Amino acid sequence: MVGSLRDLAPIVLVIGFFQLAVLQQPIPDFIGLVIGLACVVLGLTFFIFGLEMGLFPIGESMAHAFARKGSVFWLLVFAFALGFGTTVAEPALIAVADEAATVASLGGMIADDNAARSSYATGLRFTVAFSVGLAIVLGVLRILKGWSIQYMIIAGYILVVVMTAFAPREIIGIAYDSGGVTTSTVTVPLVAALGLGLAETVPGRSALIDGFGLIAFASLFPMITVMGYAQLTGWLAEREKRKQRQEQHSLSQS
Repeated sequence: MVGSLRDLAPIVLVIGFFQLAVLQQPIPDFIGLVIGLACVVLGLTFFIFGLEMGLFPIGESMAHAFARKGSVFWLLVFAFALGFGTTVAEPALIAVADEAATVASLGGMIADDNAARSSYATGLRFTVAFSVGLAIVLGVLRILKGWSIQYMIIAGYILVVVMTAFAPREIIGIAYDSGGVTTSTVTVPLVAALGLGLAETVPGRSALIDGFGLIAFASLFPMITVMGYAQLTGWLAEREKRKQRQEQHSLSQS
């Protein structure tokens, strides 16, 4: 708890300074703010304790077990399932997907009703989760094969830049934010533990050099997948429109 207070102290000082010294306004609902801050301290304390007690050990132990088992297939299946499952449950992704669905409905991209917004948000979440699953699989293969991470990341971001030039403008921001929110409270601890546990078990691998990097893939792949999905759906929609125009033209000539 002392560590949580120390970590939150800079945030409290910054907010207090700008509220009192710059804005020169009293803090609204001071009692509620103190209670909320206490809840944050307790939540952060128990969260960190839970990570150290449960999530990190289970991730490392399962990585050790799969490496000793010697089955690459089941290790990759577990890596995909871990990436997919943790991303679907990611609170930050749920929030971003819901906001994206609301903005899309207001902007005319989808119908302005609850069913359309729910379908859009769910589709975005599962698209991102699928991409993170693939990213973790690639990251595990990198550890097993000893591939160089810097060249893979550079190639990935070059692809992101190229796709950004051709992707629909309304999807670019959503794609970038989708890449950011995947590396949050649920995904990071388990994915990091998987990479470290695997690197410690595989002969010739270093936990420091090879164990980290999975989270970078988990952040990169959603940007590629969301923009690719938008380009694919846009191309299919345009093809369907051309087909309908051709059919109408043929009927008018006949």
